[in-house]
Amino acid sequence: MRRDFEEPVRPRSEQVVGRDEALRRAREQLSRGGSLLLHGPPGIGKSTVLRAMAAEYAESARTVLRCSATESESHLPFLALVDLLGLVADEVADALPAPQQAALEAALTGRAESSLHQDGLALRLAVLSVLRALAAKGPVLLVADDLQWLDAPSAELLGFAARRLGGMPVRMLGAVRTGTEPKEQEHDPYLRAYPPEALALRLTPLSRPQVSELLVTRGYSGLRRSTLRDIHHTSGGNPLFALELARALAESPTPPRPGEPLPVPTSLRALVLSRLELLSTEARQTLLVASAGARPTQTLLGSAGRTNAEAEIALAASLGLVAAPGPDAQGPDGQEGAVRFAHPLVSAALYAQATPQERRAAHAALSTVASDPIERARHLALATTGTDERVATRLSEAAALARDRGAPSVAAQLGLLAARHTPPDGGPGADERRLKSAEDALTSGEIDLAREVARDILDRATDAAVRVRAWMVVIDSAGQAMADVEAVFPQALADAGEDPQLLALVRYQLAWRALLVEGEMGKGREEAAHAARLAAVAGDRSTELMALSFQAQMETLMGHPAAPATLEKALAEPQDLRVACDHNGAGATRFRWQIMSDQLTDARTTITRLLGEVRRRGMVESEVHFLRGLAETELRSGHCARALDLAHESLRLARDTGIGEAAGNMFTSLAEAAGGDVHRALVLAGDAVRRAEDDGDLIYLSRALGALGHAQLVAGDAAGTVQSLRRARELEQGLGIFDPARGRWHGDLAEALVLVGEPAEAQDVITATREHAVRLRRASVLAVLDRAEALVKAASGQYEAATRQLTSAQDRLAQLGYGLEEARAALALARLRAEQSGRGSYDEATRLFRRCKAVPWLRQLETASVTAPAPADPAAMAPESLLPHLDRLASTERQVAGLVLEGATNREIAARLFISVKTVEATLTRVYRKLGIRSRVDIVRLAAGQRRGE
Repeated sequence: MRRDFEEPVRPRSEQVVGRDEALRRAREQLSRGGSLLLHGPPGIGKSTVLRAMAAEYAESARTVLRCSATESESHLPFLALVDLLGLVADEVADALPAPQQAALEAALTGRAESSLHQDGLALRLAVLSVLRALAAKGPVLLVADDLQWLDAPSAELLGFAARRLGGMPVRMLGAVRTGTEPKEQEHDPYLRAYPPEALALRLTPLSRPQVSELLVTRGYSGLRRSTLRDIHHTSGGNPLFALELARALAESPTPPRPGEPLPVPTSLRALVLSRLELLSTEARQTLLVASAGARPTQTLLGSAGRTNAEAEIALAASLGLVAAPGPDAQGPDGQEGAVRFAHPLVSAALYAQATPQERRAAHAALSTVASDPIERARHLALATTGTDERVATRLSEAAALARDRGAPSVAAQLGLLAARHTPPDGGPGADERRLKSAEDALTSGEIDLAREVARDILDRATDAAVRVRAWMVVIDSAGQAMADVEAVFPQALADAGEDPQLLALVRYQLAWRALLVEGEMGKGREEAAHAARLAAVAGDRSTELMALSFQAQMETLMGHPAAPATLEKALAEPQDLRVACDHNGAGATRFRWQIMSDQLTDARTTITRLLGEVRRRGMVESEVHFLRGLAETELRSGHCARALDLAHESLRLARDTGIGEAAGNMFTSLAEAAGGDVHRALVLAGDAVRRAEDDGDLIYLSRALGALGHAQLVAGDAAGTVQSLRRARELEQGLGIFDPARGRWHGDLAEALVLVGEPAEAQDVITATREHAVRLRRASVLAVLDRAEALVKAASGQYEAATRQLTSAQDRLAQLGYGLEEARAALALARLRAEQSGRGSYDEATRLFRRCKAVPWLRQLETASVTAPAPADPAAMAPESLLPHLDRLASTERQVAGLVLEGATNREIAARLFISVKTVEATLTRVYRKLGIRSRVDIVRLAAGQRRGE
């Protein structure tokens, strides 16, 4: 069909969550005049996307035709046709031949008996003629929801017309319900009512972060991560199901206890269990036992007393309640006949509608036959009422086993179950078990659950050790926003008393407070050293190692001479393996030392090992940090695409857990500026700055400003770069951070200062930074500073010295393995040579940036390599060709116009004249206006025409 539709002026689909890719593909299809069929299971969001796209494109259509079929009305012939054409047919009916008019009127009014069999060709031609007549007056958009209920005559008529509307500006936008499981060609019958080349787009389930975002937009905020995980699992990523589950949870007077499923509202039970009544009582009981199990199989069900499980599961499969077991279906331990429900909601609804007695019976049956000891303990707990130390002990043992397996989230749930079953006068107290579960929740990234449990303990616990550990959980759960828990520290100190072990825990947290809240790195170092001494006296090696690691980090950032010795102490034996792989432990400190000391290969080895270990242990917070660390290593090495993937993986995990999102935004911005999209880099860095300011986190604020300044430089906003990085410099000087390898923004600031015409300040930055870099032996920083200093020299006309310095910097960066910085040096060298000779080759820089997959930099080079059309005689390109017009231009305008004639891009002009790209753009606008032209090409044509005497 002909593309007569304009792009929508302003999208109206901002509230459509998790459908960015679907919306992108839909817009591409509709914008080129194509038609679209959305399909997917009930509740997946077809109607939501349909409404959003219809709202966007309705403004560009002269006529919008709509219908929405229902199951109860699908037997009524021509009903959809009435909805679509009933109000517009009169507009064009007079132009139809009499037989077509009569057939159409009969179908639309029902005043005379009409059918496809009776009116046949006349009615088909009438619908086609109406759509053609409407399209002749302007674009037509036809919107049809729930096509599965479209009456058959209307569907046939639409299909006939759609196949014959080629070249007419008619688009069809519809949605149809298909099965939960994607089936090949399932939507094909509905495409018959569509034009050829229509796009069929299946909407897929939402991810867990997308479900979380959806719930927040609908007012269900503040849900625990474990609850969000359960909602996502139970809903299967279906938006409607997720919202209904959240609504039921909000309306429930008491939230489900650990191990219990979510409440399933009646509306969803009816939706998924309408065929349950066709099963016998025994078969329903078998499915209930399956729903209670974690990984049910027919063998397991048989062992649990369901003797006819195979036949009953086969019947349930025929009714669509469970997936038909394939010949190779296996459960855990190689057991055959794995039972998989057609949708997680089926299992949840079965369990929800059972009585408490029926649930306990199901768990009791599974508690003796489940193969996994953790599963057996969980079933035993859910089959038992009241307190029972035997059950509590089994659950505590299972929690320890889950912890050793790297499943701290499972351990946290089992620990809470153990506390619930602990008698008041039993052995280990319920509070001790709750506290351990809170610490497990912290490890797994369940920050909100950890905080909630710790606060519950503090409401009633009297034991000093338990209270101090609970305070530590509260402080740790605050993350970077430590200012939010200021009132906790005096209470924790009071509970610690004179106990050196408890005081060491509090002093270690005070070290973090000094850094994050007060911005006093020296004070943080002193508090960490104090904590290490107290822990050594108490024989608490774990706390001593954490405090030494923190002290070593501070000394490294401060450029303190004691840093290597402190790091050796933190790495000395005996070690606590859990502390060694913690993101604030000695391993992480060693990684930071290696990457700041240009030991990229060793840094990659260290961080890769740490990442594997924390993944094995289920330490989610550390995983977030180590993913970011590996991304940083790849970025320094010039592997931009790999760095971008790792940064996004870390950011997704940070957003999912609520851990370190500001830091994640900051580093992902750097990765985007190197290998992704500059606009995204600017947005992420700006968000990181705002978050750090809101949290009062001065440490990450300086890093976020560094990322923002870098993104601004890549985007061509040198003035913005200077503003951001001047602020970062002031912050770090106040914090006592003197190691330039920490933020690595100093070269960017110097380069931007040259671009805005401040070479003297640029040299001051280089000189001051070089002093620290020489003392600390930061070779890559020194090479980058030399690259920036070469630009300062070029600004004063010292081209030969600048060329030598750039060549040396490029060679040294290559030897150190800093691929992206090497490429930037090659680019600066190419620009310098072009400025000296009037022409230059960007081939070497292009090769290096391509090797790095540095997309934003390659885009700059693509722009730089596009030159204006040249006349045959090179003399015709000389600025003198414009001499008769130069008296109209100011000095800077003449320079810019002359460089345009040389084929320089706006960014190259900015670099050569030491002004911003925005200034170049504004100057060119004035040149165009004064010369009466509209583009860069017109400058070339004007010069060529002047030479020919035109």
